[in-house]
Amino acid sequence: IFIMEWENQTFSSDFILMEIFSHTPTHIFLFSLVLGIFTVALLTNAIMVLLIYLDTRLHTPMYFLLSQLSLMDLMLTCTTVPQMAYNYLSGRWSISVAGCETQIFFFVSLLGGECFLLAVMAYDRYVAICYPLQYHNLMNRKICGLMAASSWILGSLDGIVDVAATLSFSYCSSREIAQFFCDVPALLSLSCTDTSTFEIVLFICCLLMLLFPLLLIVISYTRVIAAVIRMSSGESRHKAFTTCTSHLIVVGMYYAAAMFIYMRPTSNRSPTQDKMVSSFYSILTPMLNPLIYSFRNKDVAKAFSKVLGKGKSRE
Repeated sequence: IFIMEWENQTFSSDFILMEIFSHTPTHIFLFSLVLGIFTVALLTNAIMVLLIYLDTRLHTPMYFLLSQLSLMDLMLTCTTVPQMAYNYLSGRWSISVAGCETQIFFFVSLLGGECFLLAVMAYDRYVAICYPLQYHNLMNRKICGLMAASSWILGSLDGIVDVAATLSFSYCSSREIAQFFCDVPALLSLSCTDTSTFEIVLFICCLLMLLFPLLLIVISYTRVIAAVIRMSSGESRHKAFTTCTSHLIVVGMYYAAAMFIYMRPTSNRSPTQDKMVSSFYSILTPMLNPLIYSFRNKDVAKAFSKVLGKGKSRE
């Protein structure tokens, strides 16, 4: 009986996502802009992954980690935008419970994975600048692969916990999610169940998933900046500062948005604010990451030219 009630309660109807665009000329333009940003994010991240895979000069720990970041960004933007575009074009803003939970799993897993991966990337820069002679031992292929795999695994564990929790909740008659995709904070406000215990667990998870990696990043870059200031060569100092600045810009954008969404109590939430911030880190940030990190990089530019040169020679 309990199983039947749970199935009726959970799977009896779909969730309704928020319509963020209407069919006015302004909203049609905004929708086209989002699709344009999505296309750029898709292409730039896919190009980064392919370039790093194809060019042996980019087979280093730093570029391997960049390829993992691009892969996560690629998957992250594909988790939300295609569903939103389908809903807008079809006029159907419903999503099944299974579809909603799948979206939550991938979204939370990729966000969590990026948190840890950014910390690993900061550690990589710390070792490269502060211990250059020991770099190849401290960041060899095996260690680098284990760190990257750990980022994926820890992110996936967070996704599994959130999916299990949201499936255990009872939902009231209103199934209208105040967000354009399925997100844990938006589902919490719909639950008839007392979610206070889970909110505490969610806050603790955020401390571990957001603040702990952020602390490692701050410590790493504090030591990096101190080491860079002591460098005698102006060229080396400029190169190190350029790399670190790119990393810190991405970290700042990512963590500020994630903490704004996941570390506020449900009572203080505004659907409009959540929608705007979620759009920023789920659509805009995946487009900006490869532009900030990689396409200003001389090694990446050379690899891109090399691939283009091969393509022209074959023609």
